Amino acid sequence: MSETRQGCPAVGRSIGAVLLALATAAPGASAQQRSCSNTAAAIYEQVSPGVVYVEGTSINPYRVTDRVGHIVGSGFIINTDGLIVTNSHVALGRQALSVTLDTGATVPARLVAADAIFDIALLQIPKPSEGTLPTLALGDSDGLRVGEDVLAIGNPLGLSQTLTHGIVSAVNRVLPVTFFSQSEPMIQIDSPINHGNSGGPLVNRCGEVIGMTTAVVANAQGIGLAIPVNLIKQVLPSLVRDRRLIRPWLGFHGQFVNDDLKSLLNLPLETGFLIEVIEPGSPAEAAPLQGGNMEMTIAGRDFLFGGDIVTRMNGRALGTPDDVIAVLATLKVGSEVTMTLFRDGKSVDVKYVLPERPLLPGDITGNQGESWPTSARRPPVFTGVRF
Repeated sequence: MSETRQGCPAVGRSIGAVLLALATAAPGASAQQRSCSNTAAAIYEQVSPGVVYVEGTSINPYRVTDRVGHIVGSGFIINTDGLIVTNSHVALGRQALSVTLDTGATVPARLVAADAIFDIALLQIPKPSEGTLPTLALGDSDGLRVGEDVLAIGNPLGLSQTLTHGIVSAVNRVLPVTFFSQSEPMIQIDSPINHGNSGGPLVNRCGEVIGMTTAVVANAQGIGLAIPVNLIKQVLPSLVRDRRLIRPWLGFHGQFVNDDLKSLLNLPLETGFLIEVIEPGSPAEAAPLQGGNMEMTIAGRDFLFGGDIVTRMNGRALGTPDDVIAVLATLKVGSEVTMTLFRDGKSVDVKYVLPERPLLPGDITGNQGESWPTSARRPPVFTGVRF
């Protein structure tokens, strides 16, 4: 991700503007609590000028044919210096990016920063020679309630500046921890969204951004997911300052094994986090930790048994998925992690220093424009598609 670390004078000047925008963002009360009752037409007129059409071009040098791919998405302008928020899966790994404004003008864009785990990216476009760029106000997603009205504006299937309307179906929809990384609470909505909506704003009745549309649930009707705006506001300063989010690298993937699964299987298991895959070149490989080698499907869930099971980390027992989430939040780059593993019927202690997580091959997938699948474990069983 070297391009996100290059100097960017325009972005450097905009740091203060971004921080100011965060400081002056909407207060904690939700739009419904403040009794905003703007019509959909009024909200569209207010918000659409700040929504942009993003197009990315990529090339696969290892193919003989069909080497060039294209992807389209959406984004929204957050300051007058031309800083745009969109999804990482729209922008990361593209050889060329362009942005079409509401005026119809198309300008080149540059990737400033991206985080593939949270699926958030920042783009920079030139400031116009005349006038100022329209910007959107960032609201507050913590006050969202199920049933509140929301509107999505974006470019579904390339149809620019399309408005759809729905409600908040659920809040804090956390996908289970399957990759032993930070979890991401999502807003579930029933507003119709399609491929091309990715990166577009989800707004409330006040016209404030309360989320960013990022995924739909495959084979379902009216189930979409949006990244809460408070998460975006939380990571924006780091993305602007460091051009990336700095997080520790444990170096393994897997999923949680609970007591119910233990009682179902006649296998030597302990409650904890089952390591299924060790990432090449990682500190987990050097430790060495052991991944799985025995495939098994149980009630629609795929497992790779035979690997280590992490039962304790930094002194905390991993008795529930919430324990996993809590201990992950305490890990820092450069600190030492200590783990107790269940391996071959015995308890083994391992420790190593955590380096910064690099950009991994799996972070840049779908760069020929295909769908982005994400899996969720039961309950409920669904496959999300980022678009």
